[in-house]
Amino acid sequence: MPRTARDVVFVDGVRTPFGKAGPKGLYAETRADDLVVRAIRELMRRNPSLPPERVDEVAIAATTQTGDQGLTIGRSAAVLAGLPKSVPGYAIDRMCAGAMTAVTTTGAGIAFGAYDVAIAGGVEHMGRHPMGEGVDPNPRFLAERLVDPSALVMGATAENLHDRFPQITKERADAYAVRSQQKVAAAYAAGKIQPDLVPTAVRSAEQGWGLATEDEPPRPDTTMEGLAKLKTPFRVAGRVTAGNAAGLNDGATACLLAAEETAHELGLTPRMRLVDYAFAGVEPEVMGVGPVPATEKLLARNSLTMDDIGLIEINEAFAVQVLAFLDHFKIADDDPRVNPWGGAIALGHPLASSGVRLMNQLSRLFEERTDVRYGLTTMCVGMGMGGTVLWENANWEGAK
Repeated sequence: MPRTARDVVFVDGVRTPFGKAGPKGLYAETRADDLVVRAIRELMRRNPSLPPERVDEVAIAATTQTGDQGLTIGRSAAVLAGLPKSVPGYAIDRMCAGAMTAVTTTGAGIAFGAYDVAIAGGVEHMGRHPMGEGVDPNPRFLAERLVDPSALVMGATAENLHDRFPQITKERADAYAVRSQQKVAAAYAAGKIQPDLVPTAVRSAEQGWGLATEDEPPRPDTTMEGLAKLKTPFRVAGRVTAGNAAGLNDGATACLLAAEETAHELGLTPRMRLVDYAFAGVEPEVMGVGPVPATEKLLARNSLTMDDIGLIEINEAFAVQVLAFLDHFKIADDDPRVNPWGGAIALGHPLASSGVRLMNQLSRLFEERTDVRYGLTTMCVGMGMGGTVLWENANWEGAK
């Protein structure tokens, strides 16, 4: 029987506050699966008109799928969150683009008609499960020179980008990082970030129970002078530092997707409409350039140019990676369309969860910017990939 694709909408998104990975971080003694369970429960609480049994799928991403991030975490988190046992779930891994892929995969299922409603998100507890834990790379990668040895060290790939694009100096990367910190501080002061944050219980054997209510990583007092003094751990006299890159973080995200017709049936208010998405591969040793071909592919397929894009949420894994994207599309470093409320350099980047954070912020910005029709969420991905999703503002004034 022939099928007609349906419109897919982003209804709502939430996340835990992001913490610093490590023994002193917010979530040092909190389980990864409990973080994503908290996000799913809050998503359902905020949308009481959605009967739990109407959720058709739960897709949760994790880069390191072991321990409390294993056991098919989409399914286990759905059960732990109290969804009916009839609701299935699965796990996804596309490294940093895990949650983004959870959204595009379930979104495609909705468009096809296999689902009406889905929950998609991601979790990463880098304190419990450092990137690469338990990984056994095939020796052929290096023996047959399939990739450069630096491809397996994300910070080294960022240094490679500086080599490839010498106009992106350390000073320019530091300046971008300072602006990110400043934008996050301003967004917090204006109450822009808080609506998506789920207060999350934390515990410490020494201090007892507490409540995480805001992101731990931001450093609003960051200055150019301070960044200039930081070490360059990936190369002697290098350009990548802890100040112009995202840190190691813990956190979880979840969002609610639905067929547009189903959203209206259930009284759910769409924030944005999924238009299209694209993933692309690049040389793993310069993985940070991945968003460029992914975005080019997406824009070309939809007969758009960057001039048609009113808002861009790009994951700030490294400042140099963002700047390479901006240079390619001839966008100024301080273009107001780009990460208006700051990004991962300040907020943190718990790997597989970050894609939905980008979507959360874009959807909130869409609510304020009814003059903007199209926006992008885009990110680089380890092992040499990039992913970009094109969204249409459900509040766009031109649609009325």
